Amino acid sequence: MAEGQSPLAQFEIKRLVELNAGGVDVSFTNSSLFMIIAVAAITLFLTWSMRGRAMVPGRMQSLAELSYEFIANMLKENVGSEGRKYFPFIFSIFMFVLFCNLIGMIPYSFTVTSHIIVTFGLAALVFVTVTLVGIFRHGFKFLSFFVPSGVPAVLLVILIPIEVISYFVRPISLSVRLFANMLAGHTLMKVFGAFVIALSWWGGWLPLAFISALTGLEFLVAFLQAYVFAILSCLYLNDAVHLHH
Repeated sequence: MAEGQSPLAQFEIKRLVELNAGGVDVSFTNSSLFMIIAVAAITLFLTWSMRGRAMVPGRMQSLAELSYEFIANMLKENVGSEGRKYFPFIFSIFMFVLFCNLIGMIPYSFTVTSHIIVTFGLAALVFVTVTLVGIFRHGFKFLSFFVPSGVPAVLLVILIPIEVISYFVRPISLSVRLFANMLAGHTLMKVFGAFVIALSWWGGWLPLAFISALTGLEFLVAFLQAYVFAILSCLYLNDAVHLHH
C-alpha cells in the first residue's frame, strides 16, 4: 500500500512553519493548527450562541445552555456543591476534547486526540491539578489517601505501594483510553474507505454501507470519549476534595 493510502498517513505530524528555539524544535504543525481551530470554534460557538440571551432560547443557545448544565450537573453529582468552583476547568477540558474529536471527523482534517502526546498532556494537566487541589486543601493529610482504611497494619506494607502506583497510573490510563479509541476508529474508517475504492462500483457498496454506519458510531464515540474524560476527571477531583478512597 502506498504511503498516501496508508491508514496511518492521516495521523502524520507535518511542519507548517519550521521554528527552532535553542536547539529545540518548536515548529508550528498541523496538530497545532487544529488545536487553535478547536479553541476558536469553541469560542465562536459559545459567544455567538449566547449573544442574544433570549428568554426563549433558540437552537444554538439551547445547545450552549445544555452544555453548561451537563457539566454543572456532572460536577454536582460527582463532587458535590464544592465542585462548582472547578466548573471552568472541567468545562474547558470537556469542550476541548469534544471539539477536537468532532473536527477530526471532517474529511481532510486532523484528529488531534489521536496522538498520545496530546491526550497525555491533557491527562497530566488533570492529574497535576487534582493533586495540587488535594495538597492545598488537606496538606500532609492528603497522604492518607494512599492508606486503605480498615486494613490490618501488616498488609499496609504491600497495599500502600500498590495504591501509590495505581494513583500515578491514572494519567496513563486516562490518556490511552482517549487516544486508542480515536486512533482505532479513524484507522478502521480509512481501511474500509480503501476497500470502497479497490472494489469499485460493483463491490464497494458493502464497505461503503459499513463506513456510513461506522461514521455515525464515530460521532457517538467522539462525544462518549469527551464525556468519559470529563467524568473521570470529576471522580479524581472528588477524591482530592473529599479524600474518598
